Amino acid sequence: MNGSPLLQVAGLVKRFGGLAALNEVAFRVEQGQIFSVIGPNGSGKTTLFNVITGVLPPSSGQVEFRGRSVVGLQPHQITELRLARTFQNIRLFPQMSVLENVMVGAHCRTKAGLLASAFQPDWVKRERRETEDKAKRLLSTFGAAFEGRHHDLAGAQPYASRRKIEIARALASEPELLLLDEPCAGMNPVEIAEATGYIHRLRDQGITILLIEHQMSVVMEISDWIVVLDHGVKISEGKPASVSRDEKVIEAYLGRRTGRAPARKRQ
Repeated sequence: MNGSPLLQVAGLVKRFGGLAALNEVAFRVEQGQIFSVIGPNGSGKTTLFNVITGVLPPSSGQVEFRGRSVVGLQPHQITELRLARTFQNIRLFPQMSVLENVMVGAHCRTKAGLLASAFQPDWVKRERRETEDKAKRLLSTFGAAFEGRHHDLAGAQPYASRRKIEIARALASEPELLLLDEPCAGMNPVEIAEATGYIHRLRDQGITILLIEHQMSVVMEISDWIVVLDHGVKISEGKPASVSRDEKVIEAYLGRRTGRAPARKRQ
C-alpha cells in the first residue's frame, strides 16, 4: 500500500474504567476499498466506529481522515469532512417520513439557517426542492423499494427498508468514506444479496466503505481487506483468503483450533 491512506488509525486505545475496549489498534484504509472489520461479540468493533466518528473520545492514539486528525471533533464536524456512518441499532426519526429522514442527512450541505428557514426566501425554497430531489434519487438507487412510499412514516417500514433509509440518509451527506455497522443484520438471503449489490455499487460510485459485518459469506465475498479484532486487540489483517486461514482468527471465533474458516455468527 503506497501513498497517503484515506483513513489512518494509529495506536488507538479506548478504556472504560479498567477495561480496554480497544488496545493499540492500528490500520489504514485506502481510497476505493471495501474494508471490513470483523471479530466475535465484544471484540470492540462498534467502539472502534464510535471513536472514529467522534461519538466517543479515544483514551489515546490517533485517527486521521485525509491526513487530518479528527480526534476532538464532534460527530457533525466529522460528517462535514465527508465521513458518514450508519448504526448497529437503526437510528431513524420514526414519526418523520421516509423522504424527510433522508433529507436530514443533507443538512450539512445546505445553507439555510433558522432565520432563512422561517422567512422562506426564494433561494431557501429552491434549496429545499433540490434537497428533496436529491433524497428521491438516493432512494431510487434501491429500485422499487420506496415507490409510492416517500411520504409514509419511516417507523412503519419493514426492517430491511429501514436499513436502506439509514444508508440513504448517510449518503445524503455526500461522504467519501462510509462506515456501515452490520448492514446485513436481520436480513434474509434475498435481502443480503441485494445489500451486497448496493455496497458494490457504492464503491463503483467512488465511495470507500468501512464495514462491520457478522455474515462471513458477505465479508469474504466483497472485502478487499480485513482487520480482525478480539477483545479490543488486532489479531489479524490481510486479504480475505489469508485471514480465513489464520489460526488466531479460527480460534477467536470457534474457541479451538479446527482448521476451518470462521463460521457465521449464530443468532
